[in-house]
Amino acid sequence: MRERTGGCLCGAVRYVVRGEPFHVGRCHCADCRKRSGSTYTIYGQWPRDAFELEGEPASFRSDHFCPTCGSHLGLLDEAEGVELSLGTLDEAPFELVPEAELWIKRREPWLPAVEGAAQHEENRH
Repeated sequence: MRERTGGCLCGAVRYVVRGEPFHVGRCHCADCRKRSGSTYTIYGQWPRDAFELEGEPASFRSDHFCPTCGSHLGLLDEAEGVELSLGTLDEAPFELVPEAELWIKRREPWLPAVEGAAQHEENRH
């Protein structure tokens, strides 16, 4: 089973996630823009039991981040799984390509769609 490691910028919060994500997406919603400090977030979702955490992240709602360096890790309290910001993985996950784009009505006009990804005006559910 594939195992990936990741964590925050300063190393105070670390994680291991096992297996492949059940969903990979790119989201342009207002919350994801704020979380990332950019125009979108790329995330992967894994089952909660595939995720192991070391350290003590701070939280706001279900968003978790390092209390020392402020790095956003993801949504760690999701009932349907753990949603991790893929930029927090130690190794760049080149093979994890978004299968869906969310909130495309907020996508910057100069940013092309992800080829082959489902396009959702808002959420996919």
